[in-house]
Amino acid sequence: MSSRNRPEGKILEPVGVFEALKQHGKYETGQLFLHSVFGYRGIVLFPWHARLYDRDVSPAAAAAAAAAATDSKPDSTAHGSKEVKGKMHTYYQVLIDTRDCPHISQRSQTEAVTFLANHDDSRALYAIPGLDYVSHEDILPYNSTEQVPIQHELFERFLMFNPSRNPPFTARDTLRAWQEKNHPWLELSDVHRETTENIRVTVIPFYMGMREAQNSHVYWWRYCIRLENLGNEVVQLRERHWRIFSLSGTLETVRGRGVVGKEPVLSREQPAFQYSSHVSLQAPSGHMWGTFCFERTDGSHFDVRIPPFSLESNKYDKAPPTGYPL
Repeated sequence: MSSRNRPEGKILEPVGVFEALKQHGKYETGQLFLHSVFGYRGIVLFPWHARLYDRDVSPAAAAAAAAAATDSKPDSTAHGSKEVKGKMHTYYQVLIDTRDCPHISQRSQTEAVTFLANHDDSRALYAIPGLDYVSHEDILPYNSTEQVPIQHELFERFLMFNPSRNPPFTARDTLRAWQEKNHPWLELSDVHRETTENIRVTVIPFYMGMREAQNSHVYWWRYCIRLENLGNEVVQLRERHWRIFSLSGTLETVRGRGVVGKEPVLSREQPAFQYSSHVSLQAPSGHMWGTFCFERTDGSHFDVRIPPFSLESNKYDKAPPTGYPL
């Protein structure tokens, strides 16, 4: 960054040395990185292998890529008249450096993983802030000579410094135990993506568990939405329109201004915005789809499709057994 572009009153300090991007294979536990879009410092805890349903890719190309990646017949999902082939893609569970959280203005809040509280807890949901899911292509790997390069309350509980290893941070038993215990509520299995007029929407749903309430079962999901402006035009999100179908036969329509109380502007300088929300159904499965309404600088509006995605429960149909996952 040149001195004339440096924010007034800010001092730049070196944090490490960039490493080569991994074109093949995955990053290991303990890999330090910068997020290529949101700019924060983080560290990899462990990988997830998700199936990406990209509606921007032709079915033939997606099928070939999936077959090559898995050496097997790819999964597919049909929404309306368009069948979408899934291909395997690597994501990572990561810790975010708390020093960077106040500066991630392109996000509605510091990303967190939310859990259902147990039946003895008065809170319906609770969160562990500073946990995120990061796609392989969003990782800019670097190394550092610091023994505690990331500030997060879980860093030293999950990782230990081991200079004989590369990267020099290895998993403690507490990380392995936490991952195994909370696997059903952390697991990332499907990612859905679609682009409309240069605005790409990516959705990642997570099953959170089931709670019993008033002689009925209530199933909960969290979903993470990322909006990206792939073009040069400045646009602003104005409205959301959701359709939520439950296996019980109900179809709900939700309309409202913006998302999570914000109407983000997507520009070349800040092309992305990400947020998380929750949905509950009185059935073990359902579907969600819809549109976001955007406004251009000339005042005209256009709708951006939200790719349809399934809400599926699993065999772990209870909330986590404890009020805190550690």
